[in-house]
Amino acid sequence: MERPFPFRNYLPAQAPPSARQRAVAQWRGWDWTAEEKARRLSAKPTSEIIPKVLAGLRFDRRQSETEILKVWRNQLDPNLTAHAQPTGLRNGTLFVTVDSSVWLDEIVRYRRREILERLQNSFGRSLITRISFRVG
Repeated sequence: MERPFPFRNYLPAQAPPSARQRAVAQWRGWDWTAEEKARRLSAKPTSEIIPKVLAGLRFDRRQSETEILKVWRNQLDPNLTAHAQPTGLRNGTLFVTVDSSVWLDEIVRYRRREILERLQNSFGRSLITRISFRVG
């Protein structure tokens, strides 16, 4: 059984007609413009494509999450960072996963305000407005 070609509507790229071909076409009364338009590549410059790709990858958001991880590891108590890790940032809320309910209680009762203030001093109050802790 013969497999069908997967790209049925694909037109291979061909060079535009040469000056000789255009002269012969004009002499014979042919109109090459429709065929030229059909075979023309729909290529776009990379300067047009790259911003759309980066927006689709949410690169700016990933970069801010990476910066949060760096600050989390460097400016907070190592005992705390061993048991709690940021897992996401959405609408100004930083989500943090804690490894046990004992550490969750410790953080929520005594260290939540300190953590929030340090992160807000590093990134500003608009990026992180609150923190949500969860056992995970």
